[in-house]
Order: sequence, then structure tokens, then C-alpha cells
Amino acid sequence: MRARLGCAHDAADIASETFTQVVVLDDPGAIREPRALLTTIAKRLIYASWRRRDLERAYLEVLAQQPEAVQPSPEETVLALEALAVIDQLLDGLSPKARAAFLYSQLEGLNYAEIASRLGVSVTRVHQYVVKGLTTCYLALEAA
Repeated sequence: MRARLGCAHDAADIASETFTQVVVLDDPGAIREPRALLTTIAKRLIYASWRRRDLERAYLEVLAQQPEAVQPSPEETVLALEALAVIDQLLDGLSPKARAAFLYSQLEGLNYAEIASRLGVSVTRVHQYVVKGLTTCYLALEAA
């Protein structure tokens, strides 16, 4: 993990989180291939951390382009980054096209025809994608 992450501290964090996830399994003693399980969990955590960093970097780049008068406070920035991470994780269950359609609709305000043109799908399919995204968000809010 140190080689992949380039940082011993990040590798230690991932290793710790990996073992934490194993410990909370229903029956950790029933694991047949522990090395494969640990590797799979660790890789997923690494990819999630990379996605989180990419998301944070993109958000901070957008903030850097804003005038200082509209810059959020450090606390607001942290809250926004946490919210973005939750939304990213929530939408992770959608296909790439469904996620893109939902984000184009909700963030960029594009209509279904514009989204269909960008994604190379039908307007009906865009509608299905957006409904799936909205349903996913609604179910997450209902569970919270």
C-alpha cells in the first residue's frame, strides 16, 4: 500500500480501516481467503480515497476561480466537501451515464434533449436516468 499511495501515513490509515471493516463483519472467522479479502477491501478504500481527493481538488479549483467576496469560510468549505463526498458515494451506485444525466440535470440545469445529445441516448432514457438518480437521493434521505 505504501508503494501505491506514496505515503506511509496514508498506507497505515488504509490498513487500519481495512482491518476495522473485517472486524465488524458478521463472522470474521468464516473468511476462507483472508489475504484476498484484505486486498479487495484495501483497494476499494484506496480508490475511494483517490475519488475523494479528486472531488476535493475539483471543488477547490472552482473556489479558486471565485472572487474573494464569495469565498466560503473554512468551516463552510469542510461542510461542502463532506456533503460532496456523501453525494458522490450515493451516486456511485448509478451507471456512469445515469450519474452524468442526473448531474447535468441538477447542477447544470440542462433539459433532457440537451443531455440526450451530450450522452448519445434518447430523451426517454435521460428521463429514466434522472428518475433513478432522484429515487436514489430520496431513498437515502428517507433512510437518514
